[in-house]
This record gives sequence, structure tokens and C-alpha cells, in this order.
Amino acid sequence: MQNTVIHAKYKGRLKGKTNRKWQEIVRHKYFYLMVFPTVLFFLIFAYVPMYGVILAFKDFNYSLGIMNSPWNNFQNFRDVLGDPKFQHAFNNTLLISFGRLLIEFPIPILLAILLNEMRHRRLKRIYQTVFTFPHFISWVVLSGIITSILSDQGVLNQILQLFGWGKNSILIHDGSFLALLFTSNIWKEAGWSSIIYLAAIAGINPELYEAAAIDGANRYQQMKAITWPVIRTTAAILLILAVGGIMNGGFDQIFNLYNPAVYERADILDTYVYRSAFVDATGFGYSTTVGLLKSVISCLLLFGANFFVKHVMKEGGLY
Repeated sequence: MQNTVIHAKYKGRLKGKTNRKWQEIVRHKYFYLMVFPTVLFFLIFAYVPMYGVILAFKDFNYSLGIMNSPWNNFQNFRDVLGDPKFQHAFNNTLLISFGRLLIEFPIPILLAILLNEMRHRRLKRIYQTVFTFPHFISWVVLSGIITSILSDQGVLNQILQLFGWGKNSILIHDGSFLALLFTSNIWKEAGWSSIIYLAAIAGINPELYEAAAIDGANRYQQMKAITWPVIRTTAAILLILAVGGIMNGGFDQIFNLYNPAVYERADILDTYVYRSAFVDATGFGYSTTVGLLKSVISCLLLFGANFFVKHVMKEGGLY
């Protein structure tokens, strides 16, 4: 009898919660309607194609299709993990991505702080436009410009030869090519990335700066006590996203700039997958396995970065 009463009370509470949720949805129906196209987009273009991941576990046969191809007992994983080219591309991806994190990530923060410190508004807008504009140029166009300047017959070497100096082949030397990757990406994206930090800074009440100035704080002390605490949370969120995408490495940039002479240092997982699928014809099962491993590692890094931000930096994470 007692159990029947408890069950009835639990069922009543559950029904009450369900009714309240439906009432909430009906009350905000237009907001849910606005979100629906985005949800539909991700379902169609992000979740439905994920069934192709099955290729990593199958011996793909064109005539049988994905679902009817035979399972291969993780042979694709054994092939990938035992391939020296994969290990080499994996190491390069980590090297380049961590380099981007250490060298490129702080630049937009510094740029936003410096732009915020400028008191001349027109000059500030001009600088911001100059820094932001390269973002809208594709890597195809930028790589053409960079190649025309830095190649053996490019503008730089013609000037060096004019003064009697030797050629400087930046595009075919490992060290100089990596430096070129970092500097060109900073030039292209630093201004665009700084907009997020500038938006966060714009939300600061100007009276805080005035009060700090009255108390005798100089510009550096104002930046340290007012500006940095505001953009620190934004930087933490962007750091999590940057670490989550660390296995990407920057396919567009590297694919358009690299050449066989720098494969040793510049070949990353994405370019390796492209070549293995469309040039070396190793099979879609092999390239899908590489992509799946890359996604799993990225997911683990994302969770790790979120844990670090929440428990070490004491900031709010993504979840």
C-alpha cells in the first residue's frame, strides 16, 4: 500500500515536471523556431555523415557499399599505427600546433590591449582595419603573394642578388619554413582574433579607469587591474577551443605553401590524409581511420583543457 502511494506521488511529480517543460517550450516557441534551422543544419551536415566512420572498421569495397563491406578486425588501425609516415605526420602536427599555441595565441591579446590603450580614435580604427583586412584574403591568394616574394626567382632574392648577396631559399628550408608558417598566420589572423578581446574590453565601464587614474594608477597598473581580469575569462574559453583544435594544424595554409622539400617538417595529419586518399590511393578505410584517431585525440585534449581551465586557472570552462 505504502509503495503504491510513493509510486503515485513520483508519477505525479514527473507529470508535473513534463507539463512545466512543455509550457516553457510553448511560451518561448518563437525562440525554439529560430534555433530549429541551425539544429537541422548540424543534423544534416555534421551528424548524418558521421556514419561514414564505419569505414575505419571495414575493408571497403565499392561494389558492396559502406554497410555491406566486410569487417576487417581493426586491420586499418594496425596499418595506420604501424606506418612510419603517419607517426611522422603526427609528430609534425603536434610540433606545429603547440608552436601556434605558444607563439600565435598570445598575439591577439597583446594586440587588443595595445589598441585599447590608444587614445586617438581615428588612428585606432585605421590600425584595426589594417590588422583585420588580411583575414579576408584566402590562403590561395596569400600563398601566391608569398611565393612570388620568397621563391628562388622572387622579389627578395632579386634584391639580394642586386646587392651581390647569395640567395635565401626560405620556402625549401625546414626551420625558415616553420618560421614563415607562424609569422604569416599571425599577420593574417591576429587582427581578426583580437576583435573578440576588444569586444570584451568595450564592456568595461570607463568610470573604472577614471577612478583608477584618480587613485594614482598608471596605464600599466590600470591594464593589470581592470583590463586583464575582464579579458582573462574570454582568453580561457578561446584557449580551450584552441587546444581542442590543436590536431588540425592549419591545412589551408600548409597545403598551399608547402612542397616536397619541406615534407620532413611540414607534413601534418590533414595533408597526409589528403595525399593518402587522393594521391597514394591507400583507400578510404585507411584515411578514415587517421581522421577518426585525430578526432578522438582532439576530443580528449578538449576535455583536458576544460579541466585545466576550471581547476587550475579557476575560470569557468565550456561545461
